[in-house]
Formats: sequence, structure tokens, C-alpha cells
Amino acid sequence: MGQRYWVIGGHYAGSDFRDIEPGTESVHGPFTDETRARTEWQRLTFRDRIAAMHRYSICVEPARS
Repeated sequence: MGQRYWVIGGHYAGSDFRDIEPGTESVHGPFTDETRARTEWQRLTFRDRIAAMHRYSICVEPARS
């Protein structure tokens, strides 16, 4: 099994981007390759570009042996 990619994020409570407001958490995936994860990240980022307090990141789940 290869690596899996996840896009996670939500609406943050402050401009320091430390705490996501409860109930706004968002998890998308898993994606089998980084290109698909990046495409989803771009879709979410541009969808919410008006909301300055939204942020998304791509996380990698290591492959299992």
C-alpha cells in the first residue's frame, strides 16, 4: 500500500491560525497521489478565498509495511 494524502482544514478562530472553530473542521480524502490531493486543495482554497480565516493543508499518511 502506498502513501495516502489528505486535505484538512477549516475556519480558524484567529489570524495566528492555531485553533479551528469547532464544527468547521474539514477532512477530504484519502487521495492516492499528491496531484489529486493538490487539485482538491486548490479547489477548496479558491472556493473559500473570500473567507480569509479559512486554511487548508495537505497531509501525508506514511505507507504501511
